[in-house]
Amino acid sequence: MLKLGVNIDHTATLREVRHGIEPEPAFAALAAQSAGADSIVAHLREDRRHIKERDLRVLKEVVKVKLNLEMSIAEDIVDFACKLKPGQATLVPEKRKELTTEGGLDVVSNFKKIEEAAQRLQKNGIGVSLFIDPDKEQINAARKLGLKMIELHTGRYAEAKSEKEQDKFFKEMEEAAKYGREKSMHVFAGHGLDYYNVSRIAGIKEIEELNIGYSIVCRAVMVGFERAVREMRELMR
Repeated sequence: MLKLGVNIDHTATLREVRHGIEPEPAFAALAAQSAGADSIVAHLREDRRHIKERDLRVLKEVVKVKLNLEMSIAEDIVDFACKLKPGQATLVPEKRKELTTEGGLDVVSNFKKIEEAAQRLQKNGIGVSLFIDPDKEQINAARKLGLKMIELHTGRYAEAKSEKEQDKFFKEMEEAAKYGREKSMHVFAGHGLDYYNVSRIAGIKEIEELNIGYSIVCRAVMVGFERAVREMRELMR
C-alpha cells in the first residue's frame, strides 16, 4: 500500500507568527500518527524559521512511526542529525530567502559535498534519501553515491497552469519513477501535492510513499488534523 508521510513544519510556522508556545508540532504529529500516517516529516532549516532542535528532540521521543528529517548539508545540521538519529534523513537544497523548497537537489554538481554528508549520516545508522528533480541524470548520480532512496520533486506537476502542462509533467514523473525502480531504488515523491492533484500521482505504481504537509495543515485548520490526514489517505487510495 502507498505510504503517507505527513510534514508538520507549518504547525510550527503558525507558532512562530507570534513567537508563542502553540501549536505544539508534536501534538500534530501524534494526531497524524493516530490517523494512519506512516511517517512524520520535519525540516530543520538553517534559519530555524519554523522547526527548532527542541521540536525534533520531542518528536524523536513521542513519535512511534518513522521520523524523516529534511535537512541541508550544512555542517551544523549534519552534526545535529547525527546526534538525533532520526529514522531517515532527506537531503534537500536550501536558499535562505525562498518561501519553500524551489527545486530538487543538484547531485551532479554537488556530488562530493553530498557524498560526505550522506556517509556521515549512514555511519550513524541513518537511512539517507535525496530530494531530486525527476531527471535521469540526477537519479544516476544518487545511485552512484550508493543510496537506495530518492524523493522525486513534484513541484512542476503540482504548479502546472494548464491540463496540457500537467500531462507533460505527470509523464515526466511516471518515467522518472519507473527509471528509479529499474535502478533498484525506493522511490518517494512530494512537494505541492494537495487534495485536488494527489490522486493521479498516487496512481504511479513505482512510487512507494508521498510526503505532504502544507495542504494537510491548511485543511486541518478547517476540519481538524486527524480528519485532514484521513481524507488525504482516502484520496491516495
